[in-house]
Formats: sequence, C-alpha cells, structure tokens
Amino acid sequence: MKYSSVQNVTKPVSRILYGTSSPFFAHGEDRGEFLDAVLDAGVTTFDTARVYGKAEEVLGNWMASRGNRDRVVLLSKGGHPSMLRMHRITEKAVKKDLKASLEALKTDYIDIYLLHRDDPRKPVDEMVEVLNELHAEGKIGAFGGSNWTHTRILEANEYAYRKNLLPFTVSSPYFGLADMKGDPFLNGAVSVAGPSHEEARAWYSGTGMALVAFSVLGRGFFSGRVKKASDMKGWVRRGFATADNFERLRRAQTLAAEKGCSASRIALAWMLRQDLNGFAVVSTSSMERMRDNLAALDLELSEEELAWLDLRGERKS
Repeated sequence: MKYSSVQNVTKPVSRILYGTSSPFFAHGEDRGEFLDAVLDAGVTTFDTARVYGKAEEVLGNWMASRGNRDRVVLLSKGGHPSMLRMHRITEKAVKKDLKASLEALKTDYIDIYLLHRDDPRKPVDEMVEVLNELHAEGKIGAFGGSNWTHTRILEANEYAYRKNLLPFTVSSPYFGLADMKGDPFLNGAVSVAGPSHEEARAWYSGTGMALVAFSVLGRGFFSGRVKKASDMKGWVRRGFATADNFERLRRAQTLAAEKGCSASRIALAWMLRQDLNGFAVVSTSSMERMRDNLAALDLELSEEELAWLDLRGERKS
C-alpha cells in the first residue's frame, strides 16, 4: 500500500480508499470480515456518506466491535440534495447531517468531512465559517467539497485566507480514464476528466490539493463485462457510453493483455500516475478484485502509454 498526507488529518491516508456506496452497505449487511481483510491489506481510509443507506451504521458497528477506530481514516459527506433535488447547503442541514453521521459511525469525530454538493447560488462564506466551527469543536478534521468545481473551492479558500480561517483541503470530483459526459446523476455531478477539464486539472496539480476521485473505474466500465452501450444502465450509460470511451476501453484491454493484467488495473494505474495529489475510491465485494485494484499502485506506465490510453497520442510499435 502507498500512503499520502492530507492537511488536518493526523493519520496516513491510503491512496486507494474503500467505498461503501453499494447495495451491501446500503441494506445494512454485516461486512465485518470483508472490512477486516481490506484493512489488513493496508487500506486505512473508508469513504461513506449520509445518503448511502445504512453504510455509516455498518462501518460504525464494525469499528465498535473491532476497537480499531484509531487505525481508520473516515471520509463522510453531508448536505446532499433532498429527494426533490432541493439544495441543502445550509448551516442547519449540514449540522443535522453531521450529528446523524457521528451517531451512526459511533465516533465523536470524522477525519475528512465533505459537503456532498454545492449550491452555486449562495456565497461560500457561511459554509467556510460553519466547517471551521465544527473543526474547532473537534468534530471534523480536514474538510472540503464533493462535486464542487475548482473555481468555487478557490472562492471558498480565498475567503478563508482573508478571514484567517482554515481552507478546504480535500475535493472529491469524478476523475478517471473514461470521460464523463454531462451530469449523469442529474443533481450536480462535477468531473475533471477529459479534454474539456484541462484547466481544472492544472489547478489541482498546481495547488497540490487532495483529489479523492470517485467512480474511477466507471462503475464497472473497465471490468470486462461491458462490450456495448446496451450492457450499461442508468447513470453509468448516460455518463460513459461514448465512442471515445469505448476506444479508451479497447486500448486499456490491449495494454492489459500485453502486461498480463486486467483492464481495470490499467485504468486505475492511469489515474494514480497523473500529476495530481490523487486518491482513488474503489468499491467491490470481492477481495480478489480488491487485491487486483491494489496492485495498480505498483503498475508502471510510460508517458507514451498514459497519453495513448487517453487518446492523446500514438504508441510506437
């Protein structure tokens, strides 16, 4: 396992996080033995959210039964829009969500806390003040935004610096080899992938802000199960079913065959090799597949291969 540091987090943060946005966790299934194996494999950091069904409860019960809270880095999120897609980036909603998350996780603090969506109509001032208050109370460590644009994060941090407050130090947008088109969630998804987001990636590279990428593998796009658009459903199809992405998939499969590994390992290694302070959230119910994901940390890809995979160059034969 490889680790990195995140400002205002006291424990090492694994570069691969285990994500709990899956039916097993949402339905409250006991995943204790699997989580034990993930932690033993070196993954210290677990991604969850208030809206992931009973995922926080599952994690909380696991940590309480094992007594391992001091080994675990928790990343959770609050302030998600309502079922009617109404914005909830308010002091009242965020504090309510955090209180519920702390109770479910059976802990008195969350290492990394993210606002799950933005409300671009509102000034950033209130949320910067609220998050600093919660940090001062010891309820959260690092904080930032999930699906916030880099320009809004910059705006928040400029306010924080003017007021001598702590800034956002973590951001969680979509980022991966497949280029996400539009807003497939229909509720404010933000991507920094593909040719149209070069400016955003340059900003992340220049600032060194921790970028915790979700859906790095396109929710199964690189798993080997997807052959054509009809193999995809829902937001995955809306987000990734393009000719360019199928060409990226073909190239990942070609390189995987040459290197004797899976296409998903190639795609994950591609993301981890970018010039960013990047972390990848992966979610699987198979420890075998989890080990395959972890092996991406040690898979070397040349600059030529990185560009070729992303349709930005050709490979010499």
